Parts: sequence; C-alpha cells; structure tokens
Amino acid sequence: MKFPFDWLLLNRWFWITILRCWAVMVGPLVIITLMIYLPTPVKLAGLFGLLVGGGAVGGYNDWVKARRQEQKVHPEEYES
Repeated sequence: MKFPFDWLLLNRWFWITILRCWAVMVGPLVIITLMIYLPTPVKLAGLFGLLVGGGAVGGYNDWVKARRQEQKVHPEEYES
C-alpha cells in the first residue's frame, strides 16, 4: 500500500508543524547571532531585554496555569 504523499503535502497542519520546528531551531540561532554583532552598550540592553521578557513570559505562563487550576476547583465563580 502506498502512502498518500499528495494528502500529506496539502495538509495545513503538516506545514504548520514544519514551520514551528523551523522557528524553534532557527529563531534562537538568529537572536544569538544578532546579539554577538551588536555594539557593547546595545548588547547589554538586548541581554537585559531578553531576561526581562523571558521572566514576563514565564510569570504569565504560571498565572495562566494557576487561573485554570482555580477554574477547575471553583467553576461556579467564573461562569457569567
């Protein structure tokens, strides 16, 4: 039995998965390369921005998880 490659190549989720994998692999490489080529004062500001941005994203992620957990425990408080 042949595998239907035409279905796979026309599948939207296949291409979304490929693009996400590519972004995860190439994105950090591009950011690190840009950080290396920046002048020293801007490099420090860029590093600080990355650290603050990463902390904000991590805090938001924790907040969303806690909010979902609260909704599971007390769903009647969140219904409108």
